[in-house]
Amino acid sequence: MQATVAAGAARKGHPRGLYLLFFTEMWERMSYYGMRGLLVLFLTDKVAGWGWSTGNALALYGTYTGLVYLTPIAGGYIADNLIGQRKAVVFGGTLMMIGHLLLALPGQAIFFTGLGFLIAGNGFFKPNISTMVGGLYEPGDGRRDGAFTIFYMGINLGAVLGNFICGTLGEKVGWHWGFGAAGVGMFLGLVTFLALSRGLLGKVGLTPEKTPEERRDAWRRVGMYGVATGVAVGVFYALAALGPSLAENTLLKFIVAFAAFAAVAVVGNKMLQKGQSAAEVQAGALTKEEKDRVISIFIIAIFVVLFWMGFEQAGGLMNLYTDQKVDRGMFGWEVPTTWFQNFNSAFIVLLAPVMAMLWGRLAARGKDPNVAVKMALGLIFMGVGFLFMVGASRESALMGKAAAWWVIMAYLFHTVGELCLSPVGLSMVTKVAPSRMVSAMMGVWFLANAAANKLSGVVGGYSEQMGEFNVFLSLVAVGVLGGGLLWALSGKVKSLMHGTDEVKPAAPATSTQGDAAAAA
Repeated sequence: MQATVAAGAARKGHPRGLYLLFFTEMWERMSYYGMRGLLVLFLTDKVAGWGWSTGNALALYGTYTGLVYLTPIAGGYIADNLIGQRKAVVFGGTLMMIGHLLLALPGQAIFFTGLGFLIAGNGFFKPNISTMVGGLYEPGDGRRDGAFTIFYMGINLGAVLGNFICGTLGEKVGWHWGFGAAGVGMFLGLVTFLALSRGLLGKVGLTPEKTPEERRDAWRRVGMYGVATGVAVGVFYALAALGPSLAENTLLKFIVAFAAFAAVAVVGNKMLQKGQSAAEVQAGALTKEEKDRVISIFIIAIFVVLFWMGFEQAGGLMNLYTDQKVDRGMFGWEVPTTWFQNFNSAFIVLLAPVMAMLWGRLAARGKDPNVAVKMALGLIFMGVGFLFMVGASRESALMGKAAAWWVIMAYLFHTVGELCLSPVGLSMVTKVAPSRMVSAMMGVWFLANAAANKLSGVVGGYSEQMGEFNVFLSLVAVGVLGGGLLWALSGKVKSLMHGTDEVKPAAPATSTQGDAAAAA
C-alpha cells in the first residue's frame, strides 16, 4: 500500500527533495555568478581595482573558471567512494563560503587564497548536487529531463539574485562589498540544505558502504589524482602570472594548458577504472556496452567544449564589451554592467518551463529528439547569437556605442542554446554513465567545462589584437559548423548509448501492476 501511494504521488509531480536541491543550488549560484560578474570589471578598474589589461584580466578569468570545473572529477570520486554526496555538498559549500568572505578582504594574497577556496569547494559541491537530482528518479523515468530543467531554473534564479545584489553592491558601493555579499548567499544555501536534507532526500546521497580495503584503495587513487591536479593548478596560475611575458607566444599557452588538462584526464581515467586487487579488477572492469556508453559521453563532451567556450564570453569579453562599448542609458539612468548578464538568467526562468513541457510532450508522443540532436541545436543557437554581437561591434565601430538590444538578443539566442544543451547534458550523464561511477563521470563532464572556460579567456583575449568583430565572427562559425557536425554524428552517438538515454513508456495508472511498475 505504501509503495502504491508513493507511486501515485510521484506521478502527480516531482519529489519534494528536488525543490530542496533547487533552493540550495539557487543560493550557491547566487554566490558564484555574483562574484563572476564582478571579477573582470574589478581586475580592469584603474581607480578602485587592480588596473589590469583586458588580455590579462580575461586570462585570469579563464584560469579561475577553468579550475572551478576541473576539481569536480576528484570531488565526484570522493563522494562516490568515501563520503557520499550529502557530506560532499556541505563540505564544499563551507569552503566556498570561506572563499567568498576572503575576497571581501583587501590584499592580493588574500584574494588569491579566496579563489583557491572557491575552486576546491566547487569540486565537492558542483558534481554531487547534480548527481543527487538524478538519484531522485528511477531509470527510465520520463520526468528526469524535466527535473533537470526545473533544477536549472534554480541555477538561474540564483544568477539573477547574484547580479542584482552582488553586482549592484560591487559597482555602486565597493568591489569587496559585492564579493562579501556572495558569501552570505552561500551561507543561506548551506543552512537550507542542513535543515531539510534528512527529511526530504531519503537515502539519496548517503555515505556509500565500503570495506576498509576499498576505502584505503580509494584514498590512494585520490592522492594520485591530487598530485596531477596540483600540477595543473600550478601551470594555470603560472600562465596567469606570466601572461605579459607570454603574450607573444599564445601557441605555447595552448600547448601547456592542453598538456595540463591531458595529465589530469589520463590520471583521472586510471583512477576511475579499476582497483589494485584481482577481485576488484574482476568486479570493476567495464563491459563492452559500458565502455561504449562512456565513449558517447566523451564524444559529446568535445562539442560541449565548443559551446561553453563561446557561451562563457558572457562573464568575460561580452561583459567588458558591454561595460565599454554599449549604450547602457535607460530612462536617464545608466544601468550597471552586471545587470545585463541577468538577461540570460531571466530568459532561462521564462523559457525553462516551456522547454520542459516541450521535451515532455515530445517524449510522450515518441518524437523526442535524441541527446546529440538537442545539443547540436544548442551549438547552432549559440553561433546565431554571436551574429548579434557581430552587428553590435560593427555599430560601435561606426557610432562609438552599440545599442543595448544587440546584446540582449545575443543573450536570448544563447539562452535557447543553453536550454537545449546543458540541462539535457546533466540528465544524460546520470542516465548513460555506468551506475557505479555516475558522480565521477559527472566530474568528467565538468572537465569539458573546465577546458572551455580556460579557452574562453584565451579566445576573448584575442580581441586586443583582432578586435571584437573578428572574435565574435569566429564564434559564429564555431557554433554553426560544430552544431552541424554533431548533428551528422548523432545517429552513431545514440547507438553507443545502447538505449540508456531513452525514456521508458509510462505504466498504466489503473491497475495494481501499473502502480508497482511506477514505484520501481
